[in-house]
Amino acid sequence: MNIRTRKLIGTVALLVFLGLYALAALTVAIVLQVNEASKLTELAYYLVSGLVWIIPAGAIIAWMGRPDRPPSDA
Repeated sequence: MNIRTRKLIGTVALLVFLGLYALAALTVAIVLQVNEASKLTELAYYLVSGLVWIIPAGAIIAWMGRPDRPPSDA
């Protein structure tokens, strides 16, 4: 797979992932507010959920930026 194809697939995957992650984070935040969780629990949740998405997004971006394999002689 060449780098242009990986970038296209990675861009779409990143957009889908971030959209789904945002919806999941929003759902958990609403549940925390409805159940009247403590302010410390909410703060911890927002800190963790605000940073956790970086790991899979970074993996997708690293995959997108891999150089092409040299063509094999067949």
